[in-house]
Amino acid sequence: MGLIKGYLPILEWGAKYNSKTFSNDMIVALIVTMMLIPQSLAYAILAGLPAEVGLYASMAPLIMYAIFGTSRALAVGPVAVASLMTAAAAGQLASQGTPEYLGAAVALAMVSGLLLIAMGFLKLGFLANFLSHPVIAGFITASGLQIAAGQLGPVLGIHAEGESFLDIVISLWHTISGTHLITAAIGIGSLIFLFWVRKGLKPLLVRFGLREKMADILVKIGPVVAIILTIVIVAGLGLADKGVKIVGKVPGGLPKVAMPPLDFALWMKILVPALLISIVGYVESISVALTLAAKKRQRVDPDQELIALGASNVGSAISGGFPVTGGFARSVVNFEAGAETPAAGAFTAVGIALVTLFLTPLLFFLPKAALAATIIVAVMGLVDMKALKHAWSYSKTDFAAMAVTILVTLWKGVEAGLIAGVGLSIFLHLYRTSRPHVAVLGQVPGTEHFLNVKRHEVITDPGILSIRVDASLYFPNARFLEDTINNAVAENPDIKHLILVCPAVNTIDLSALESLEAINLRLKDSGIKLHLSEVKGPVMDKLKDTHLLHALTGKVYLTQFAAVSELRSELASEEFKITGGPMCYCTPPSDPS
Repeated sequence: MGLIKGYLPILEWGAKYNSKTFSNDMIVALIVTMMLIPQSLAYAILAGLPAEVGLYASMAPLIMYAIFGTSRALAVGPVAVASLMTAAAAGQLASQGTPEYLGAAVALAMVSGLLLIAMGFLKLGFLANFLSHPVIAGFITASGLQIAAGQLGPVLGIHAEGESFLDIVISLWHTISGTHLITAAIGIGSLIFLFWVRKGLKPLLVRFGLREKMADILVKIGPVVAIILTIVIVAGLGLADKGVKIVGKVPGGLPKVAMPPLDFALWMKILVPALLISIVGYVESISVALTLAAKKRQRVDPDQELIALGASNVGSAISGGFPVTGGFARSVVNFEAGAETPAAGAFTAVGIALVTLFLTPLLFFLPKAALAATIIVAVMGLVDMKALKHAWSYSKTDFAAMAVTILVTLWKGVEAGLIAGVGLSIFLHLYRTSRPHVAVLGQVPGTEHFLNVKRHEVITDPGILSIRVDASLYFPNARFLEDTINNAVAENPDIKHLILVCPAVNTIDLSALESLEAINLRLKDSGIKLHLSEVKGPVMDKLKDTHLLHALTGKVYLTQFAAVSELRSELASEEFKITGGPMCYCTPPSDPS
């Protein structure tokens, strides 16, 4: 039963469900439904799909997440970045507005969902770690800029297209002279109103005595007000007849449950984009889920979240939707409004279903310029140029990964940018770990502590060289370790014992093991004994049956202090006479490198 509950968290929280929880979740669902309606429509259009597809993608996924999800506050549905990636992937296979394009978007949701479910069962959540924070931050920033640029066309009533930010800007430059003034008035007016809502409405509401939490929630549903106002203006003034582009007829009724195109060739073409959408969506979702859960000391299972997000995408696919993931803004509203269980998401799905059944005729006069404005305001919150400055001041390599991701995304598009960022991150990781920090250690006078001779005043023994490697030993840094020890020995002709201090070594792979064996043999030929100290238990367990320990010229010590004490006594008993005495004090330079 415990295993079943692990895969079906609804059985755990559902058993404790009561009328009070139901009441709180229903209130939250009402608020999130109002927020999700304009977002669903806008993100469907951003993905190059009919507006109603956004509503379809906001029903089944929420119900599936309520069954399989472990976060009490995460709200899944269409999001900006996934919509942009969907448009980029589907656009390579078919033209927008064609059945083939819709089929590709639906297939993307299905393949993405199946990949996530497989990763969940195989406990492969760690794959998301290959998307470092600088890469994700850079990718989201660039995507936000590209999305905003792409929506300037609808805001101004002109046509602008392109697969990258650069293409879109060039297209805008060539068509800007054809700006439709009435459309631009609606679009720019919506932008001004929405930016004011985000910045100026909350202080106004608080001044009138509203609690901050409620003011925050009302700010989040500002786009609903913009949608209603623009619909009334366009319908009342007959602006559709004057060239203002509107959403038009949005088909009512619930989506038909059907399998996506079962075309193996198509699935293979979208496999890489689907994988990228899956990993980016998972990283975004799990980050939000863990952050919100920590505030209430709740538990989120990362591997089960893979399954839940995968099930949500499969649900989207079989109901005619496109890829979905956990949205930050919706989830925060969910949390702040007091969502107690994932049932709030299921109730939101019911609310969206009711809108789809009964209210779609009211969306006929919704201007596309207003929807574009809601997208621009939403995604500008994703743009974080300050992160570049922070990365530059802290780590030049992380800055490089972020900058490359941004530039390639803006130049070549989202897929190329993400692949470039991941590739560079992996390369930089391998480069950094191939040249780990290495310190020569000395004893702090009067203590059992051993610290870097370049940073502290310590005691060293001319006949003993202690080297600490601050990284695990594996194939990229195996040769570096050999070179480091060879150079150290060449610079210290009086050495009789070399101690490799291993508190930071979590693993030693076969390449590193062979390097250690070679080091041991070379030192033996030079009359130097190799010793190990502070080797971690799991590492020692793997070394026990290796040739290294059988051939080791020295010993393995539990602590560095024990190693130096014994070897110091051994050197003294052999009466080695070193000029200047058996020990020397090392004073670190004023500006150690």
